[in-house]
Amino acid sequence: MKANIGLIGLAVMGQNLVLNMNDHGFKVAVHNRGKDKIDDFLHDAAKGTQVVGAYSLEELVNALETPRKIMLMVKAGEVVDMYIDKLVPLLSAGDIIIDGGNSLYTDSNRRTDALQEKGILFIGSGVSGGEEGARNGPSIMPGGNPLAWAAVKPIFQAISAKVDGRPCCEWVGEQGAGHYVKMVHNGIEYGDMQLICEAYQLLSEGLGLNAEEMQVVFAQWNQGKLSSYLIEITANILAYKDEDGAPLVDKILDTAGQKGTGKWTAINALDLGMPLTLIAESVFARCLSAQKDERVKAAGILPKRNTTFSGDKQAMIDAIGDALYAAKIISYAQGFRLLKEAAQEFDWNLHYGDIALMWRGGCIIRSQFLGDIKAAYDTDPDLDNLLLADFFLNAMQQADAGWRKAIILGVELGIATPAFSSALAYFDGYRTARLPANLLQAQRDYFGAHTYERLDKPKGEFFHTDWTGHGGKTASTTYNA
Repeated sequence: MKANIGLIGLAVMGQNLVLNMNDHGFKVAVHNRGKDKIDDFLHDAAKGTQVVGAYSLEELVNALETPRKIMLMVKAGEVVDMYIDKLVPLLSAGDIIIDGGNSLYTDSNRRTDALQEKGILFIGSGVSGGEEGARNGPSIMPGGNPLAWAAVKPIFQAISAKVDGRPCCEWVGEQGAGHYVKMVHNGIEYGDMQLICEAYQLLSEGLGLNAEEMQVVFAQWNQGKLSSYLIEITANILAYKDEDGAPLVDKILDTAGQKGTGKWTAINALDLGMPLTLIAESVFARCLSAQKDERVKAAGILPKRNTTFSGDKQAMIDAIGDALYAAKIISYAQGFRLLKEAAQEFDWNLHYGDIALMWRGGCIIRSQFLGDIKAAYDTDPDLDNLLLADFFLNAMQQADAGWRKAIILGVELGIATPAFSSALAYFDGYRTARLPANLLQAQRDYFGAHTYERLDKPKGEFFHTDWTGHGGKTASTTYNA
């Protein structure tokens, strides 16, 4: 009996996806660059399963039923292209190559088109959930050549997470749409994590709570509107003790790593002219954390004010919870607004409610209010911004006062809250009918003759003023971000 699907790359994610597929009745042929890795997997984790090893790409291809489906779980970039180049001569028209890594969406655009010319179908699929998700049910976000979806759908939807019986996997769109949605997912993940870290610092440094006390706060938050995977694991982390009985989290070096997907999201937002401020600040916060030695030096030269919190501690804990919730809504609102802009830019037919459902289970950002995002887009599929939906409008109004109090606490005590603060600035700016950009345009016209539009003239008609009386009447060309 031939295998239903092949998988290349037996690192943690690859191995767990294979075992997940096997659990759901699919026969998988596996290949890895190192022979020992295949043997170890077959004789250990995959022992007693119907998984078969393939020690060459030729053997892998010959082990598969047609149309052949081969999933790459390898390092993004050149390694993916290398395997594609080696596989193409071995495949037939209609066979399918799936890239399940964290590839840049533009690479998936290119690969979809290039392989289509050779008669090969390509899927670029985001896979979220880490090791646990891969093993027990991830969120899967496939895009690429739509002709490939029917052959892959039964496998992907079987192994994906389920919420209310619905798989957290739907076809996203053509070309790099799947990897684009995964990129935005990861950007939101950066934002969620930074927001939680800012709440943690306000609770610890601002209010003086220890790890045990904060564990109780996060555990309580996880029972309400903030319920999410990241809040849940934060409570678990705060409860974890080192060998000496002290909280392990207090001993971890405060320098954060990153793999680049948050940066990609922020860069793409700039390219599309979308204010993705919270996620951008989350990326910069990781960059600042990496400057540990410089920060320690600066702390000795630029000491903070010796100020402590005095007041109703529980009321401030509640305010920090409100800030966390409101800013989290902003993160998703900005993320989905970016998706909407990308759909227009790249001519993708994205279904935003389905994307929210795909993120409800299996993935790192799974949370309670994703169902409310789905409901908002069911009510209005063309919704401009989540902040305009009734549920989120009401939520922001209820959290507004606490959100501001939490940021004021940070300002007064010298605790940086870049994500909380940038989210509030976006919220206040978004609901302001007249921003000071009129002065900005006057400045641009003054020093560079970049022109401006007038409120009392038709939109699209541009004017230039000789502000100094000797600048001349010639205007520069104008452009929009």
